Amino acid sequence: MSNKVFNILILCTGNSARSIMAEALFNTLGNGCFKAYSAGSHPTGKVNPFAVDQLKTIGYATENLRSKSWEEFAQPDAPQMDFVITVCDNAAGEVCPIWPGAPLSAHWGFEDPAAVKGSDEEKRAAFRTVFDQIRKRVSRFVDLPLDNLDQGAVKRELDKIGEPLPE
Repeated sequence: MSNKVFNILILCTGNSARSIMAEALFNTLGNGCFKAYSAGSHPTGKVNPFAVDQLKTIGYATENLRSKSWEEFAQPDAPQMDFVITVCDNAAGEVCPIWPGAPLSAHWGFEDPAAVKGSDEEKRAAFRTVFDQIRKRVSRFVDLPLDNLDQGAVKRELDKIGEPLPE
């Protein structure tokens, strides 16, 4: 097992919910093997409070979370990414910046819990559902023996993890 820490960037349009939750899950479940970041093509500028509540359930420190542009990660001094994952269909269809180092990319689509209308309890339930879906995919990825797989095999696994979730 190498001591390499894999940098992973999770992208969404608003960077307020799904990508933020995925960032936290990678940083928590990755056991130090992953350093996750999140960003958006059109960031809202604030993290959704229901996402923050969900992250607190896993004991994740939320004070430093912020909604930010993906342009931050296209700068020469930005961390070089090993993986880039889009988590919303809008971001998946947008033209992304060129990421230094040509990271492997994949699309893992999730419904937008921030778009749910209704009571706070209905919104919390939507966030819980999406959070659990993200957790399942992140768990599958962090459990891969990345040191023993070639780049093609890792790309196939990334794509397979992103296939539609069973109902």
